[in-house]
Amino acid sequence: MSTTERPRILVVGGGYVGLYAAKRIMKKMRYGEATVTVVDPRSYMTYQPFLPEVAAGSISPRHVVVPLRRVLPKAEVLTGRVTTIDQDRKVAVVTPLVGEAYELPFDYLVIALGAVSRTFPIPGLAEQGIGMKGVEEGIGLRNHVLEQLDKAESTTDENVRRKALTFVFVGGGFAGAETIGEVEDMARDAAKYYSTIKREDMRFILVDAADKILPEVGPKLGTWGKEHLESRGIEIYLNTSMDSCVDGHVVLKNGLEVDSNTLVWTAGVKPNPVLARYGLPLGPRGHVDAEPTLQVKGTDYIWTAGDNAQVPDMAARKAGVENAWCPPNAQHALRQAKVLGDNVISGMRGFPQKEYAHSNKGAVAGLGLHKGVAMIVMGKMKIKLKGRLAWYMHRGYHGMAMPTWNRKIRVFADWTLAMFLKREVVSLGALETPREEFYEAAKPAPAPAAAAAPAEKAKAS
Repeated sequence: MSTTERPRILVVGGGYVGLYAAKRIMKKMRYGEATVTVVDPRSYMTYQPFLPEVAAGSISPRHVVVPLRRVLPKAEVLTGRVTTIDQDRKVAVVTPLVGEAYELPFDYLVIALGAVSRTFPIPGLAEQGIGMKGVEEGIGLRNHVLEQLDKAESTTDENVRRKALTFVFVGGGFAGAETIGEVEDMARDAAKYYSTIKREDMRFILVDAADKILPEVGPKLGTWGKEHLESRGIEIYLNTSMDSCVDGHVVLKNGLEVDSNTLVWTAGVKPNPVLARYGLPLGPRGHVDAEPTLQVKGTDYIWTAGDNAQVPDMAARKAGVENAWCPPNAQHALRQAKVLGDNVISGMRGFPQKEYAHSNKGAVAGLGLHKGVAMIVMGKMKIKLKGRLAWYMHRGYHGMAMPTWNRKIRVFADWTLAMFLKREVVSLGALETPREEFYEAAKPAPAPAAAAAPAEKAKAS
């Protein structure tokens, strides 16, 4: 960390909003006008819409993350957490990965912490659940699913086999539906290489407390998505929640009980809980309360956007929808970040702030290879697509939305190679404990029984 007498713009969070806001500020800022400091526990940004494809092995995990230092070469990037903020002194407390916490003064502040998985106090969930918020979880899920196939192939115990081949997904929004669609595709492909496992031996279950899945694309496409997944042998239980999952014994509200080694939790997100320690005005669900200009209410030097912010949807309100708020998706995050960056520069120079207003352009979702749904909004007209064409729309939109041309090219290269090469179905489960084998090899060997016996006799005498 460098010290400077220039004004400091502190960006808390290096996700979609943090990255693009910092990039916009750096682009608009005059040379030497301010120092931009980005603080995040990870040194990279993850493009979360691609996590289901990471879990299915369609995209290399390295290609869906963007190194912050490469994209923001002129900014300070600190790997750590902002634990508290003193607004009176304009000082943030940063806790680095190693070492003591320290104070970091700032003049302007951007809150872009994003969201975390929304969980409930369900017995067994913390021990059994696998989230889908980070690239590490996507890699872990892929390795875990393939490892279950290895277990099922190797055992003679029918109960162990059944538990290994049962996969439960909770949450029917984009993350849940896309992940189960992609993982089922991968497992179907992988089963071809196992002599005793067929797709019919596996059981995929999708559970949601709502009365529909994929609500983001509307009821008709949501119904089609449900029917499509069911046609692939996926069981879908709506208006249903999970009571417990202790030791992999999953109990649902509707009375269904199954044993499963795999429980994927994608039942929504919530703002990062650390926001409660920043002394900012929060909405009823923990979001930072923002003005249409993306300024935090009651301040003129703090801005916020993205999943951790409660931002008025001015386009919807102008259309007559009262109390409309921007949904937490990449479409809004990208556009909010640009307006936020411009407003930070305007605020620093004493110019007026611009309000954020963006009309929904639709939504796209992939449900596995060559399968998807898409709703494109063009003015007052909504174009609804399904199947292969919608899947092309999904890949095209997110491929171009991926930050940096470096990553765009790598993602499209992965997809192109997949057209000619078979899917990789190798499990690298040892990634979870990479030192275990070395530790076993380096452990002092126990003394042989023959050598130990005389020593014991001598001790006894």
